[in-house]
Amino acid sequence: MDFSIDKKLQNTQAKIKLFVKKKILPLEDNKENYDSYGNIKLALLRELRTKVKDAKLWAPQIPVNQGGLGFGPTGMAVLYEEMNYSIFGPVAFNCAAPDDGNMYILNKVATPEQKEKWLAPIIAGDVRSSFAMTEPAPGGGSDPNMIQTTAKRSNGKWIITGRKWYITGAAEADHFILIARTSDDARDNLTAFLFHRDDPGWKIARRIGIMGPEEHGGHCELIFDGMILDDERVLMGEGKGLKVTQIRLGLARLTHCMRWLGLARRAVDIATHYAALREGFGIKLIDRESIQMKLGQAAMDIEIGRVMVMRAAWRLENGSKARQDISIAKIQVSQLLNRVVSDAIQICGAFGYSKDSILEWMYRYGRQALLVDGATEVHQMVISRFLRQPDAEFWSWGIGID
Repeated sequence: MDFSIDKKLQNTQAKIKLFVKKKILPLEDNKENYDSYGNIKLALLRELRTKVKDAKLWAPQIPVNQGGLGFGPTGMAVLYEEMNYSIFGPVAFNCAAPDDGNMYILNKVATPEQKEKWLAPIIAGDVRSSFAMTEPAPGGGSDPNMIQTTAKRSNGKWIITGRKWYITGAAEADHFILIARTSDDARDNLTAFLFHRDDPGWKIARRIGIMGPEEHGGHCELIFDGMILDDERVLMGEGKGLKVTQIRLGLARLTHCMRWLGLARRAVDIATHYAALREGFGIKLIDRESIQMKLGQAAMDIEIGRVMVMRAAWRLENGSKARQDISIAKIQVSQLLNRVVSDAIQICGAFGYSKDSILEWMYRYGRQALLVDGATEVHQMVISRFLRQPDAEFWSWGIGID
Protein backbone atom coordinates (compact mmCIF):
# COMPACT_ATOMS: atom_id res chain seq x y z
CA MET A 1 0.00 0.00 0.00
CA ASP A 2 1.31 3.41 -1.01
CA PHE A 3 0.43 6.36 1.21
CA SER A 4 2.58 8.85 -0.67
CA ILE A 5 1.02 11.80 -2.50
CA ASP A 6 2.06 13.03 -5.93
CA LYS A 7 3.90 16.23 -6.68
CA LYS A 8 0.83 18.18 -7.76
CA LEU A 9 -0.98 17.38 -4.52
CA GLN A 10 2.13 18.13 -2.44
CA ASN A 11 2.48 21.54 -4.07
CA THR A 12 -1.20 22.38 -3.60
CA GLN A 13 -1.07 21.28 0.03
CA ALA A 14 1.96 23.50 0.63
CA LYS A 15 0.23 26.48 -0.99
CA ILE A 16 -2.94 26.00 1.07
CA LYS A 17 -0.91 25.58 4.26
CA LEU A 18 0.94 28.84 3.61
CA PHE A 19 -2.26 30.67 2.65
CA VAL A 20 -3.99 29.54 5.85
CA LYS A 21 -1.00 30.59 7.94
CA LYS A 22 -0.53 34.02 6.33
CA LYS A 23 -4.03 35.08 5.30
CA ILE A 24 -6.58 33.27 7.48
CA LEU A 25 -5.16 32.42 10.92
CA PRO A 26 -4.47 36.09 11.79
CA LEU A 27 -8.15 36.88 11.22
CA GLU A 28 -9.20 34.64 14.12
CA ASP A 29 -7.52 36.88 16.68
CA ASN A 30 -9.73 39.91 16.03
CA LYS A 31 -13.21 39.57 17.54
CA GLU A 32 -14.45 42.21 15.09
CA ASN A 33 -14.06 39.64 12.33
CA TYR A 34 -16.79 37.37 13.78
CA ASP A 35 -20.50 37.65 13.15
CA SER A 36 -23.03 37.28 15.97
CA TYR A 37 -23.14 33.51 15.45
CA GLY A 38 -19.42 32.91 15.89
CA ASN A 39 -18.37 32.67 12.26
CA ILE A 40 -16.43 34.93 9.92
CA LYS A 41 -18.34 38.03 8.83
CA LEU A 42 -19.72 37.75 5.33
CA ALA A 43 -18.11 40.96 4.07
CA LEU A 44 -14.69 39.75 5.24
CA LEU A 45 -15.38 36.31 3.79
CA ARG A 46 -16.03 37.81 0.36
CA GLU A 47 -12.67 39.59 0.51
CA LEU A 48 -10.94 36.41 1.59
CA ARG A 49 -12.56 34.35 -1.18
CA THR A 50 -11.29 36.84 -3.75
CA LYS A 51 -7.78 36.29 -2.44
CA VAL A 52 -8.24 32.51 -2.63
CA LYS A 53 -9.33 32.79 -6.26
CA ASP A 54 -6.38 35.08 -7.05
CA ALA A 55 -4.09 32.44 -5.52
CA LYS A 56 -5.70 29.81 -7.81
CA LEU A 57 -6.72 27.65 -4.85
CA TRP A 58 -10.49 27.90 -5.30
CA ALA A 59 -12.71 24.80 -5.06
CA PRO A 60 -10.08 22.04 -5.34
CA GLN A 61 -12.81 19.37 -5.33
CA ILE A 62 -14.44 20.69 -8.52
CA PRO A 63 -13.34 19.56 -12.03
CA VAL A 64 -10.89 21.87 -13.79
CA ASN A 65 -13.30 22.57 -16.66
CA GLN A 66 -15.79 23.94 -14.10
CA GLY A 67 -13.35 26.27 -12.39
CA GLY A 68 -11.84 23.98 -9.73
CA LEU A 69 -8.57 22.12 -9.29
CA GLY A 70 -9.85 18.65 -10.12
CA PHE A 71 -8.90 16.64 -7.02
CA GLY A 72 -10.77 13.47 -6.07
CA PRO A 73 -11.50 12.11 -2.57
CA THR A 74 -7.87 11.25 -1.65
CA GLY A 75 -6.66 14.68 -2.69
CA MET A 76 -9.55 16.27 -0.86
CA ALA A 77 -8.56 14.39 2.31
CA VAL A 78 -5.12 16.01 2.26
CA LEU A 79 -6.31 19.49 1.34
CA TYR A 80 -9.41 19.71 3.53
CA GLU A 81 -7.40 18.77 6.59
CA GLU A 82 -4.95 21.55 5.79
CA MET A 83 -7.74 24.10 5.27
CA ASN A 84 -9.44 23.41 8.56
CA TYR A 85 -6.32 24.14 10.54
CA SER A 86 -8.22 27.43 10.74
CA ILE A 87 -11.85 27.58 11.78
CA PHE A 88 -12.43 29.97 8.84
CA GLY A 89 -10.56 27.83 6.33
CA PRO A 90 -13.04 25.55 4.53
CA VAL A 91 -15.61 28.24 3.75
CA ALA A 92 -12.86 30.47 2.36
CA PHE A 93 -11.92 27.82 -0.23
CA ASN A 94 -15.60 26.93 -0.97
CA CYS A 95 -15.16 23.54 0.68
CA ALA A 96 -17.55 23.90 3.62
CA ALA A 97 -20.82 22.10 4.31
CA PRO A 98 -23.49 22.14 3.06
CA ASP A 99 -22.32 23.68 -0.24
CA ASP A 100 -19.59 21.06 -0.61
CA GLY A 101 -22.01 18.13 -0.53
CA ASN A 102 -24.56 19.91 -2.69
CA MET A 103 -21.99 20.66 -5.38
CA TYR A 104 -20.95 17.02 -5.36
CA ILE A 105 -24.43 15.58 -5.80
CA LEU A 106 -25.43 18.13 -8.45
CA ASN A 107 -22.28 17.40 -10.42
CA LYS A 108 -23.00 13.69 -10.10
CA VAL A 109 -26.67 13.45 -11.08
CA ALA A 110 -28.05 16.78 -12.38
CA THR A 111 -28.89 17.36 -16.03
CA PRO A 112 -26.70 19.79 -18.03
CA GLU A 113 -29.46 22.40 -17.77
CA GLN A 114 -29.76 21.90 -14.01
CA LYS A 115 -25.99 22.17 -13.60
CA GLU A 116 -25.93 25.48 -15.42
CA LYS A 117 -28.77 26.95 -13.38
CA TRP A 118 -28.31 25.39 -9.94
CA LEU A 119 -24.69 24.25 -9.69
CA ALA A 120 -22.56 26.82 -11.50
CA PRO A 121 -23.52 29.74 -9.18
CA ILE A 122 -22.57 27.67 -6.10
CA ILE A 123 -19.21 26.75 -7.61
CA ALA A 124 -18.57 30.41 -8.41
CA GLY A 125 -19.41 31.39 -4.83
CA ASP A 126 -22.20 33.66 -6.01
CA VAL A 127 -24.87 31.85 -3.94
CA ARG A 128 -25.03 29.53 -0.95
CA SER A 129 -27.10 26.35 -0.83
CA SER A 130 -28.88 24.02 1.56
CA PHE A 131 -30.07 20.39 1.75
CA ALA A 132 -33.53 20.01 3.28
CA MET A 133 -34.16 16.50 4.53
CA THR A 134 -34.42 16.25 8.35
CA GLU A 135 -37.86 16.59 9.96
CA PRO A 136 -39.39 16.77 13.43
CA ALA A 137 -40.82 13.52 14.82
CA PRO A 138 -42.48 11.46 13.52
CA GLY A 139 -40.69 12.54 10.34
CA GLY A 140 -37.38 11.47 8.88
CA GLY A 141 -34.05 11.90 10.60
CA SER A 142 -31.41 9.21 10.32
CA ASP A 143 -34.07 7.09 8.58
CA PRO A 144 -35.15 8.88 5.35
CA ASN A 145 -37.96 6.36 4.88
CA MET A 146 -39.85 8.16 7.69
CA ILE A 147 -40.08 11.42 5.73
CA GLN A 148 -43.51 13.03 6.02
CA THR A 149 -43.14 16.03 3.70
CA THR A 150 -45.15 15.25 0.57
CA ALA A 151 -45.01 16.23 -3.09
CA LYS A 152 -48.28 15.45 -4.85
CA ARG A 153 -49.07 15.69 -8.56
CA SER A 154 -51.78 18.13 -9.61
CA ASN A 155 -52.32 19.46 -13.14
CA GLY A 156 -48.82 18.49 -14.19
CA LYS A 157 -47.18 20.21 -11.21
CA TRP A 158 -45.79 19.11 -7.84
CA ILE A 159 -47.44 20.53 -4.71
CA ILE A 160 -45.10 20.45 -1.70
CA THR A 161 -46.46 20.35 1.84
CA GLY A 162 -44.59 19.64 5.05
CA ARG A 163 -42.03 20.73 7.59
CA LYS A 164 -38.24 20.44 7.90
CA TRP A 165 -35.87 21.44 10.68
CA TYR A 166 -32.18 21.72 11.56
CA ILE A 167 -31.60 22.61 7.92
CA THR A 168 -28.04 23.88 7.77
CA GLY A 169 -27.38 27.15 5.98
CA ALA A 170 -31.03 27.83 5.14
CA ALA A 171 -31.07 31.45 6.32
CA GLU A 172 -28.35 32.43 3.81
CA ALA A 173 -29.10 29.94 1.02
CA ASP A 174 -30.55 30.74 -2.40
CA HIS A 175 -30.49 27.22 -3.85
CA PHE A 176 -32.09 24.27 -2.05
CA ILE A 177 -32.35 20.51 -2.53
CA LEU A 178 -35.52 19.15 -0.93
CA ILE A 179 -36.37 15.51 -0.19
CA ALA A 180 -40.11 14.75 -0.21
CA ARG A 181 -42.37 11.70 -0.33
CA THR A 182 -44.00 11.19 -3.73
CA SER A 183 -45.55 7.72 -3.35
CA ASP A 184 -46.22 4.88 -0.94
CA ASP A 185 -43.94 2.55 -2.87
CA ALA A 186 -41.87 0.40 -0.53
CA ARG A 187 -38.61 1.37 -2.23
CA ASP A 188 -38.85 4.35 -4.60
CA ASN A 189 -41.06 6.58 -2.47
CA LEU A 190 -38.89 9.70 -2.23
CA THR A 191 -37.98 12.35 -4.78
CA ALA A 192 -35.40 15.14 -4.70
CA PHE A 193 -36.46 18.62 -5.84
CA LEU A 194 -34.62 21.86 -6.57
CA PHE A 195 -36.09 25.14 -5.41
CA HIS A 196 -35.02 28.76 -5.06
CA ARG A 197 -35.35 31.10 -2.11
CA ASP A 198 -37.75 33.26 -4.13
CA ASP A 199 -40.16 30.43 -4.93
CA PRO A 200 -43.52 31.06 -3.19
CA GLY A 201 -45.20 28.58 -0.86
CA TRP A 202 -42.55 28.15 1.82
CA LYS A 203 -40.97 30.10 4.66
CA ILE A 204 -38.34 29.92 7.36
CA ALA A 205 -40.25 29.58 10.63
CA ARG A 206 -37.22 30.17 12.83
CA ARG A 207 -33.45 29.92 13.13
CA ILE A 208 -32.85 27.32 15.82
CA GLY A 209 -30.26 28.24 18.42
CA ILE A 210 -27.57 25.63 19.05
CA MET A 211 -24.79 24.99 21.55
CA GLY A 212 -21.88 25.78 19.28
CA PRO A 213 -20.88 28.41 16.74
CA GLU A 214 -22.95 28.20 13.57
CA GLU A 215 -22.35 27.82 9.87
CA HIS A 216 -23.49 30.80 7.80
CA GLY A 217 -27.26 30.56 7.60
CA GLY A 218 -27.59 28.60 10.83
CA HIS A 219 -29.91 25.64 11.34
CA CYS A 220 -33.48 26.48 10.46
CA GLU A 221 -37.02 25.19 10.61
CA LEU A 222 -38.82 25.38 7.26
CA ILE A 223 -42.53 25.16 6.50
CA PHE A 224 -43.87 24.22 3.07
CA ASP A 225 -47.48 25.22 2.47
CA GLY A 226 -48.33 24.42 -1.13
CA MET A 227 -45.08 25.25 -2.91
CA ILE A 228 -45.56 24.49 -6.63
CA LEU A 229 -42.68 23.07 -8.71
CA ASP A 230 -42.36 21.91 -12.32
CA ASP A 231 -40.91 18.59 -13.46
CA GLU A 232 -37.69 20.38 -14.42
CA ARG A 233 -37.07 20.82 -10.69
CA VAL A 234 -36.88 17.03 -10.12
CA LEU A 235 -33.31 15.87 -9.48
CA MET A 236 -32.27 12.47 -10.90
CA GLY A 237 -35.86 11.35 -11.54
CA GLU A 238 -39.08 10.66 -9.70
CA GLY A 239 -38.66 8.10 -6.92
CA LYS A 240 -34.86 8.50 -6.81
CA GLY A 241 -34.73 10.68 -3.71
CA LEU A 242 -33.27 8.02 -1.43
CA LYS A 243 -30.51 7.36 -3.94
CA VAL A 244 -29.76 11.09 -4.14
CA THR A 245 -29.50 11.17 -0.36
CA GLN A 246 -27.22 8.13 -0.21
CA ILE A 247 -24.89 9.44 -2.90
CA ARG A 248 -24.67 12.88 -1.33
CA LEU A 249 -24.24 11.86 2.29
CA GLY A 250 -21.60 9.21 1.63
CA LEU A 251 -18.83 11.59 0.59
CA ALA A 252 -20.25 14.42 2.73
CA ARG A 253 -19.73 12.39 5.89
CA LEU A 254 -16.15 11.74 4.89
CA THR A 255 -15.42 15.37 4.08
CA HIS A 256 -16.58 16.28 7.58
CA CYS A 257 -13.92 13.90 8.90
CA MET A 258 -11.26 15.42 6.65
CA ARG A 259 -11.97 18.86 8.05
CA TRP A 260 -12.23 17.70 11.67
CA LEU A 261 -8.73 16.24 11.47
CA GLY A 262 -7.42 19.73 10.76
CA LEU A 263 -9.16 21.11 13.84
CA ALA A 264 -7.77 18.31 15.98
CA ARG A 265 -4.24 18.98 14.74
CA ARG A 266 -4.67 22.66 15.57
CA ALA A 267 -5.80 21.80 19.11
CA VAL A 268 -2.70 19.66 19.67
CA ASP A 269 -0.43 22.44 18.42
CA ILE A 270 -2.06 25.01 20.71
CA ALA A 271 -1.74 22.71 23.72
CA THR A 272 1.86 21.82 22.87
CA HIS A 273 2.85 25.46 22.51
CA TYR A 274 1.18 26.38 25.80
CA ALA A 275 2.76 23.45 27.66
CA ALA A 276 6.20 24.42 26.36
CA LEU A 277 5.85 27.91 27.86
CA ARG A 278 3.88 27.31 31.07
CA GLU A 279 5.90 26.43 34.15
CA GLY A 280 4.77 25.34 37.59
CA PHE A 281 6.46 23.81 40.64
CA GLY A 282 9.85 24.22 39.01
CA ILE A 283 9.11 22.35 35.80
CA LYS A 284 7.52 23.15 32.47
CA LEU A 285 4.27 21.37 31.67
CA ILE A 286 5.74 19.86 28.51
CA ASP A 287 8.32 18.03 30.64
CA ARG A 288 5.70 16.35 32.78
CA GLU A 289 5.04 12.73 31.88
CA SER A 290 1.28 13.15 32.30
CA ILE A 291 1.22 15.93 29.69
CA GLN A 292 3.42 13.97 27.31
CA MET A 293 1.02 11.04 27.58
CA LYS A 294 -1.97 13.22 26.70
CA LEU A 295 -0.21 14.75 23.70
CA GLY A 296 1.08 11.37 22.55
CA GLN A 297 -2.39 9.85 22.77
CA ALA A 298 -3.86 12.77 20.81
CA ALA A 299 -1.25 12.45 18.07
CA MET A 300 -1.87 8.71 17.80
CA ASP A 301 -5.65 9.19 17.64
CA ILE A 302 -5.29 11.72 14.82
CA GLU A 303 -3.00 9.44 12.84
CA ILE A 304 -5.46 6.57 13.18
CA GLY A 305 -8.21 8.89 11.97
CA ARG A 306 -6.15 9.95 8.96
CA VAL A 307 -5.59 6.34 7.95
CA MET A 308 -9.31 5.53 8.26
CA VAL A 309 -10.25 8.60 6.21
CA MET A 310 -7.69 7.93 3.51
CA ARG A 311 -8.70 4.26 3.20
CA ALA A 312 -12.33 5.26 2.72
CA ALA A 313 -11.33 7.96 0.21
CA TRP A 314 -9.18 5.48 -1.72
CA ARG A 315 -12.01 2.98 -1.90
CA LEU A 316 -14.39 5.67 -3.14
CA GLU A 317 -11.95 6.59 -5.89
CA ASN A 318 -11.74 2.95 -6.91
CA GLY A 319 -15.45 2.47 -7.37
CA SER A 320 -16.67 1.30 -3.97
CA LYS A 321 -19.43 3.04 -2.04
CA ALA A 322 -17.23 2.40 1.01
CA ARG A 323 -20.23 2.62 3.34
CA GLN A 324 -18.73 0.67 6.21
CA ASP A 325 -15.40 2.48 5.82
CA ILE A 326 -17.08 5.88 5.94
CA SER A 327 -19.03 4.87 9.04
CA ILE A 328 -15.83 3.68 10.73
CA ALA A 329 -14.08 6.95 9.85
CA LYS A 330 -17.07 9.02 10.99
CA ILE A 331 -17.09 7.39 14.43
CA GLN A 332 -13.32 7.47 14.87
CA VAL A 333 -12.78 11.08 13.82
CA SER A 334 -15.82 12.58 15.55
CA GLN A 335 -14.81 10.93 18.82
CA LEU A 336 -11.14 11.83 18.56
CA LEU A 337 -12.03 15.47 17.84
CA ASN A 338 -13.97 15.67 21.08
CA ARG A 339 -11.28 13.88 23.10
CA VAL A 340 -8.37 15.84 21.66
CA VAL A 341 -9.97 19.26 22.11
CA SER A 342 -11.09 18.39 25.64
CA ASP A 343 -7.57 17.29 26.59
CA ALA A 344 -6.09 20.40 24.97
CA ILE A 345 -8.34 22.57 27.13
CA GLN A 346 -7.29 20.57 30.19
CA ILE A 347 -3.63 21.16 29.39
CA CYS A 348 -4.18 24.87 28.81
CA GLY A 349 -6.32 25.31 31.93
CA ALA A 350 -8.20 28.59 32.25
CA PHE A 351 -6.65 29.89 29.03
CA GLY A 352 -8.11 26.96 27.09
CA TYR A 353 -11.54 27.44 28.63
CA SER A 354 -11.59 31.19 27.96
CA LYS A 355 -12.44 33.01 24.77
CA ASP A 356 -8.81 34.13 24.61
CA SER A 357 -8.25 30.71 23.03
CA ILE A 358 -9.90 29.21 19.97
CA LEU A 359 -10.12 25.91 21.88
CA GLU A 360 -13.41 26.79 23.55
CA TRP A 361 -14.88 27.54 20.07
CA MET A 362 -13.68 24.11 18.90
CA TYR A 363 -15.10 22.42 21.99
CA ARG A 364 -18.59 23.81 21.44
CA TYR A 365 -18.42 23.15 17.71
CA GLY A 366 -17.01 19.64 18.09
CA ARG A 367 -19.95 18.23 20.06
CA GLN A 368 -22.10 18.24 16.95
CA ALA A 369 -19.63 15.91 15.23
CA LEU A 370 -21.10 13.00 17.21
CA LEU A 371 -24.56 13.79 15.78
CA VAL A 372 -24.44 15.33 12.31
CA ASP A 373 -24.81 13.11 9.22
CA GLY A 374 -25.73 10.16 11.39
CA ALA A 375 -25.20 9.73 15.12
CA THR A 376 -22.43 7.45 16.36
CA GLU A 377 -24.92 4.74 17.28
CA VAL A 378 -26.43 4.72 13.78
CA HIS A 379 -23.02 4.22 12.21
CA GLN A 380 -22.26 1.42 14.65
CA MET A 381 -25.44 -0.27 13.41
CA VAL A 382 -24.29 0.21 9.80
CA ILE A 383 -20.94 -1.42 10.56
CA SER A 384 -22.67 -4.31 12.32
CA ARG A 385 -24.96 -4.85 9.34
CA PHE A 386 -22.01 -5.21 6.98
CA LEU A 387 -20.21 -7.44 9.45
CA ARG A 388 -23.16 -9.84 9.60
CA GLN A 389 -23.66 -10.16 5.84
CA PRO A 390 -22.84 -13.66 4.54
CA ASP A 391 -19.64 -13.76 2.48
CA ALA A 392 -19.34 -9.99 2.84
CA GLU A 393 -15.53 -10.05 3.03
CA PHE A 394 -15.74 -7.39 5.72
CA TRP A 395 -12.05 -7.84 6.52
CA SER A 396 -10.89 -7.59 2.90
CA TRP A 397 -7.73 -5.61 2.14
CA GLY A 398 -9.05 -4.72 -1.31
CA ILE A 399 -11.59 -2.22 -2.50
CA GLY A 400 -14.31 -4.02 -0.55
CA ILE A 401 -17.94 -4.61 -1.35
CA ASP A 402 -21.11 -2.65 -0.71
